[in-house]
Amino acid sequence: MEIQFLGTGSGVPAKHRNVSSLALKLLDEINEIWLFDCGEATQHQILRTTLKPRKVTKIFITHMHGDHIFGLPGFLSSRAFQGGDSPLTIYGPKGIKDYVLMSLKLSKTFLKYPLHFVEFKDGDQLLKTEQFSVTVKKVSHGIDSFGFRIEEKDHQGTLDAKALKELGVPFGPLYGKLKNGETVTLKDGSVVNGKDYIGPDIKGRKLAIIGDTKPCKNAYDIAKDVDVLVHEGTFNHDDKDLAYAYNHSTNVQAAELALKAKVGTLLLTHISSRYLANDVKVLEKQAREVFKESYLMYDFKEYEIKYNN
Repeated sequence: MEIQFLGTGSGVPAKHRNVSSLALKLLDEINEIWLFDCGEATQHQILRTTLKPRKVTKIFITHMHGDHIFGLPGFLSSRAFQGGDSPLTIYGPKGIKDYVLMSLKLSKTFLKYPLHFVEFKDGDQLLKTEQFSVTVKKVSHGIDSFGFRIEEKDHQGTLDAKALKELGVPFGPLYGKLKNGETVTLKDGSVVNGKDYIGPDIKGRKLAIIGDTKPCKNAYDIAKDVDVLVHEGTFNHDDKDLAYAYNHSTNVQAAELALKAKVGTLLLTHISSRYLANDVKVLEKQAREVFKESYLMYDFKEYEIKYNN
């Protein structure tokens, strides 16, 4: 499970930061990529990575502001030309379906794959599979804006192969039965219970990706106890009045949420273009003074979400 940031800026593209988009790479888990937001020129950003558009099966949209959706028509069209023929589902607030379909209709764009839409509301569970669940909650941004909580199910613990070998259990089908927690009888008549040789369950990873918002309770609910929180840090905390006026958060407010919600790591994104190189260093430093594991993201930066067990 890896995150790759495709755009870490806010509002308008800048030379050093494109507008919002990130890819959640689940290639080892389910051989899929999920996009979260798709700002202008997201498809151009993808060209500078190893990401394959045909692997993108789901797109989650936090809200309907242009810097989060203007890249959708181009990406969807290019996916069809780049070997994408499998279904794709777009999850977004009310209006996302009309926006996408009208853009495709007026541009006479015909996709070669099924396109599905899920327009959600506060508190919806968008996905529940054998491996992952995704829930959504509304945050506070002037227009309807949302955050997503992605949870991986726990994994069964590993089988202690070394101990079994010392017992004389021959490698082969018996290991599979023991891994399933079954009891087997060896040739010498000894009985081995698989449950005694399986380690504790491995806790599934948890991730929160929150759209544009000023501080609010739902942001805490989404972020509580996650391994990684992706949160906007649009403004320096010295500009907190400006952040409030534009319904955004400061770097320090994001760090305060991470601390309160007991998250593992905070990844700051959606940075205003007013902040240049030296200013950006200050943004990260200020956040770390509140929450040590705060990191400011740049376009194309990758972050692996590891197991904590």
